[in-house]
Amino acid sequence: MQNCTDNNMLQNSTVLFQLIVYIPVLSLGIPLNTVAFWVFCCKLKRWTETRVYMINLMIADSFLLFALPFMLYFNMYNYPTDKLCFTIRSIYFINMPMSIFIITLIAIDRYVAIKFPLKAKVLRSPLKSASTCAFLWIILIIYFCLRQEFHSSKERICLWKQSIEPSYSLLFSIIFEFFIPLGIVIFCSLQVIHCLRKKMATSPHETKLFQKAIHIVSVNLCVFIVCFSPFYTTLLFRFAVDVARACSLLSQVRTATNICVCLANSNCCLDVFCYYFAAKEFQEFPSLFPTCISMRSKMSQSTESQPPRNMTHTECHQL
Repeated sequence: MQNCTDNNMLQNSTVLFQLIVYIPVLSLGIPLNTVAFWVFCCKLKRWTETRVYMINLMIADSFLLFALPFMLYFNMYNYPTDKLCFTIRSIYFINMPMSIFIITLIAIDRYVAIKFPLKAKVLRSPLKSASTCAFLWIILIIYFCLRQEFHSSKERICLWKQSIEPSYSLLFSIIFEFFIPLGIVIFCSLQVIHCLRKKMATSPHETKLFQKAIHIVSVNLCVFIVCFSPFYTTLLFRFAVDVARACSLLSQVRTATNICVCLANSNCCLDVFCYYFAAKEFQEFPSLFPTCISMRSKMSQSTESQPPRNMTHTECHQL
């Protein structure tokens, strides 16, 4: 197993940068996630698919906030690989893919609700959302426990991959944890925005509601790309460096990865803002859209002789 020497100055600078970022993240993330839990678990009365996804997202973010102080300590003191390292690292590395998968599920849920309103009644339900999330938790826990066990047997320092042996499990994770979900989120979000813009032109009564929904989807998409893309791109570069055995680039790529992961981890604070407002709007929006469209379809079939009219926002809620 070939190892490369590290640049201690870059390592110390990276630890300082992480301290500067993570102290505000912890200071904001803990109270914000506490408030979010209270809102989604206690204040909301009606169970919806979005509510189920949001609670699971908050659980994932809470795991991250719990693990961050340990990760900072491990980085500062080059903590060795042991049982504590194994436990904290497993908790830490489960958070990010779980957050990505939940955000992807939210995007798919919106897409199905708006694009296939009739099928949505069968495909969507809070129970199905909870079952999907439970399945993802189980799969990720099993996968990462096995992966961390393999890592522990090869590396001496807790958070560092010192060897430059290419890790094909890392490449697998990069593709399936991020790039496939990224494609799904972009496709679903653009389709939803396109559909809403078309409906704005034909339904002036709903224009304001649709504009808010378009803004929410656009902001969520931008946050997703900005937070996670740099980290997974640098992981891809790290895999390329390992394949090329380019020791001279290892310190720079490792530093870039540690900086980008700070941006990705700050997403636990942004989730609270973005998805709280998304849940607030889409609590009525996904159920509103299928009902309106299916009702319009039925009315057009049963009242062909009557002049068509757009249903108002109030009529949709009365259905």
